[in-house]
Amino acid sequence: MNRPAGRAALVWLLIVLIESVHGTLRRLYLEPAIGEVLARQVSVFNGSVLIFAVALLTIRWIGARDRAGLLRIGAGWVAATLVFEVGLGLATGASWARIGSDYDLAHGGLMPLGMLAMGLSPLAAARIRQLV
Repeated sequence: MNRPAGRAALVWLLIVLIESVHGTLRRLYLEPAIGEVLARQVSVFNGSVLIFAVALLTIRWIGARDRAGLLRIGAGWVAATLVFEVGLGLATGASWARIGSDYDLAHGGLMPLGMLAMGLSPLAAARIRQLV
């Protein structure tokens, strides 16, 4: 594994940790206040900001410097996240319908927007840091 890919994988683990804490806080505090569906929608935007912040703080260390490499990192983060979320959902007894509902834009699921933001975060962070 090359250095940027390995470092990007470590950053993804950090993102998963942060998002796990974020999800726990959502369930404990936001869902009781505004309901599960709206809390999940708000959480997509909050989570996107958190992920972008991690990308912004780590993008120099990751070391990717070209557009294609940065997009591959973003795509890798998205793919790993999808596998993680589906696996976790199934392991905790969630139905396929419940897991898929977060990705159903027609019915208020906003996760596709969050995945798009995640996928573009490495490139956007590198541009802000003037690395590309």
